[in-house]
Amino acid sequence: MPRFDRSHTDDLAAFITASPTPYHACAEAGRRLEAAGFRRLAETEEWPLGSNGDAPGYYVVRDGSVVAWRTPGEDARAFRIFGAHTDTPTFKVKPRPDTGAAGWKQVAVEVYGGVPHQTWLDRDLGVAGRLVLRDGTEVLVDVDRPLLRVPRLAIHLDRGANEGRALDPQGQLTPIWGLGQPREGEFLEFIAEEAGVDPDDVLGHDLFAVALDAPSYLGKDEELFAAWRLDNLTSLHAGVAALIAAEGTGPNVPVLAAFNYEEIGSMTYSGAQSPFLETVLRRLFGEDSQAFTRAMAASGMMSSDTGNSIHPNYPEKHDPTHRPIAGGGPMIKVSANQRYASGAEEEALFRRSAEHAGIPWQYYVNRNSIPGGTTIGPLSGTQLGILTVDVGLPILSMHSARELCGAEDPGRLADLALGLFEH
Repeated sequence: MPRFDRSHTDDLAAFITASPTPYHACAEAGRRLEAAGFRRLAETEEWPLGSNGDAPGYYVVRDGSVVAWRTPGEDARAFRIFGAHTDTPTFKVKPRPDTGAAGWKQVAVEVYGGVPHQTWLDRDLGVAGRLVLRDGTEVLVDVDRPLLRVPRLAIHLDRGANEGRALDPQGQLTPIWGLGQPREGEFLEFIAEEAGVDPDDVLGHDLFAVALDAPSYLGKDEELFAAWRLDNLTSLHAGVAALIAAEGTGPNVPVLAAFNYEEIGSMTYSGAQSPFLETVLRRLFGEDSQAFTRAMAASGMMSSDTGNSIHPNYPEKHDPTHRPIAGGGPMIKVSANQRYASGAEEEALFRRSAEHAGIPWQYYVNRNSIPGGTTIGPLSGTQLGILTVDVGLPILSMHSARELCGAEDPGRLADLALGLFEH
């Protein structure tokens, strides 16, 4: 029977508000895990092995990615991994951000990931991210109020605005943040002050534009839920909730793995193409490489990311025989060309998990003439050499500054994750 209900979506709203960047998302996930008794480990320290752990579970954070797991029991012999990602398409502040033109102060930014440009115009934006200090300390910062804006050119000056004209990301997507002449160092001084640190101590930064609209329910019956970063905080939040709710590991060790940099290819030392997850899993078996190899052969992974709900205004963009819709439950994503890591064995894993959870579910297949994107599923499955299935919630407006899903679906996704851990 389902364990999570609409209250899960209420809690998702709070999670999204607290997680404007991957670094904040890891911190919020860690806060919730620690409240449930989990303990954070450092990769540079020795870890407790197997059932010798002194906590119900542990987690480790690396560069905006987090891996968490339940303490293995004495009979542990496989992993059940729920995978997600922590990043979102947006605009990243450049190393030297102070710029401007024609009497306006502006902030130089770079497009991060697949951003639909128009959705970010004329929107009040904050700034959030991390500062790395001279002593190596990492400090999170969140300017959670209107600070930036990418102004649209008035339609009187651009009569072709409604004809699908493309925007130049270098010259036409630079946000404003004040009046006057730009001064070198002014923006980073401001951010450092917001973080409560000395600007001279800041040696590096990862800062991003943040959509400030609060998550909300939509529609006459509030059966829809709108927010920024549904892709992919719905999955991270579901995984955290399921890992906390999982009771007893038995032979399968529940694991949550959420990676940064998925939206730009995952090729970093903490991304899905890195050895981060494998390194963590190996350490749980100590020096017993044979036990680890046997465990991997018996393991399974569920890669969870959002997918496209059928769009009422563009039904021709979707496969005519597979038409998942927001509110209809999680999807299993299938691709003959392995853009998604799902085949017959993987489908069976998904369906057993969904049946255990008692939830509705749907298929997603790309239209043959419109190749879709990919996920961490094929990457992590290949990296680890384990059976992996791709799943996720159907949403509208993917990668927009405001995405939309069914209000009941986030709880169903958490039920699916718990089904994976417990079935």
